[in-house]
Amino acid sequence: MKSAASKKRPRTPDGLDQVYGVHALQSLLERGETPKEIWVQQGVGSRLGELLTQARSQGAQIQEHPRALLDQLTQGAAHQGVVAFCPPLTPESEESLWLKLRAWPSSTPPLLLVLDGVTDVHNFGACLRSADAAGAHGVIVAKDKAAPLNATVRKVACGAAEVVPVYQVTNLARAMAKLKDAGVWITGAAGEADTSVYEINMVGPTALVMGAEGKGMRRLTREACDNLAKLPMAGQVSSLNVSVAAGICLFEAVRQRQLAS
Repeated sequence: MKSAASKKRPRTPDGLDQVYGVHALQSLLERGETPKEIWVQQGVGSRLGELLTQARSQGAQIQEHPRALLDQLTQGAAHQGVVAFCPPLTPESEESLWLKLRAWPSSTPPLLLVLDGVTDVHNFGACLRSADAAGAHGVIVAKDKAAPLNATVRKVACGAAEVVPVYQVTNLARAMAKLKDAGVWITGAAGEADTSVYEINMVGPTALVMGAEGKGMRRLTREACDNLAKLPMAGQVSSLNVSVAAGICLFEAVRQRQLAS
């Protein structure tokens, strides 16, 4: 038999994603994207006063709820006392990628991150955050064997999931072949490579490929790369988390481009 408390539990808005955490909400509001509802933990409204005032002025409905409810809603994730409900994110199409590449300004070579089989949402979110920090122009994923753009990704990405274009392609190897035809040079990260990532020229149009956690790139993905490169590993561990490796490679491209400018 249900308790009185369970009967009174408020219903979450249908068809909307949860976006939780102060930084994620702040990023939404700064871009002018207003959540339909915001659930705030009882007792923290004063700490979030300015942020909630801005959200309310943009049309969001604010509700206060016990921390236990927010904990249950986010399955124990660090929500920082605030959960916003927003329209779900959807990846951009493959056609959108080719249209943008055809119209790309020659003064700014594209820098793209390709994720092959990265299914962990925390790693995906961290990769998006690194891509945004490095000024990458987009992240390419396959339709299958890829993490979804869900609430956890948005939380981990700290706002990057909403601003970094994610292009979903049907076949990754074929998409990489089309990138080559468009003049993009593709470098795959592989621990067994002979060449260091610091020896690869990434000043021109560049796509960096990161493989799945533990398994690395699939065979066809590896064969579609122009170059394979490794990160020099001086310690006892043989590999890095995919999001860490992506950040190092992306910022090596940033370093090279700054020196060349």
